[in-house]
Amino acid sequence: MEFQTAETSLIGDREVNQDRHGVLMSDTEVMLAVCDGMGGHEDGEIAAQTAVDTVMAGFKEHKPDIGSAPAFLKDIIEQAHRGVVRAGIKKPIDQRPRTTATLCVIADRTAIWAHVGDSRVYHLRAGGVFNRTRDHSAVEALYQRGAITEAQMQTHPMRNFVEECLGGEADNPRIDIAAPQSLEEGDILLLCSDGFWSPLNMDVVAERLAEAEDLQDELDLLAKEAAEAAKPHSDNVTAVAFRLEG
Repeated sequence: MEFQTAETSLIGDREVNQDRHGVLMSDTEVMLAVCDGMGGHEDGEIAAQTAVDTVMAGFKEHKPDIGSAPAFLKDIIEQAHRGVVRAGIKKPIDQRPRTTATLCVIADRTAIWAHVGDSRVYHLRAGGVFNRTRDHSAVEALYQRGAITEAQMQTHPMRNFVEECLGGEADNPRIDIAAPQSLEEGDILLLCSDGFWSPLNMDVVAERLAEAEDLQDELDLLAKEAAEAAKPHSDNVTAVAFRLEG
């Protein structure tokens, strides 16, 4: 399996970068992760780092194939959740660290992803958005019901209300795990925080990443454009990408 990967993270206009990400490869599998520490809570960066560290350690230990990936993703997210809960257990519930989680396992030209919160996985194909995860958020629910358009999601007053996360309450969060997705030559998997996807036209992003000779250079450029587009209040901007080559 021939592929390119890329990863980028910018602080934007925030005082601290609370996003964390990871790309890890074994002989036959690839693990991608993006976690966005929730800015409305203290120690968001601790939550995100705890989650990414847990996921990557689990991947190194288990090296899941596609058959075992769904169970692995569920178990490792719940394990990460417990770690984030422990990190804030002495704090009042409204001050405990929290984070989103977006993960993807790739093997045998097949991908399986899982997410909690409003960080996203985009499956890009032929220069367009083939599929994306559905946020655990109030505005996503409104969009799915047809009450608002996708463009209106970006400016809706409830756009920052995330309904599921790692950390906070001890109960496990809702975890959405996709069915196995076969990958074609040129397919791209893009995991990103809302600081990346929210300011950008993702149809344009899909086209540019498909055409890019160097995936890393293009992802870096897009991240900078996302931060610039959201000034003077840009969020942390983080993304990792995988492109299947010939």
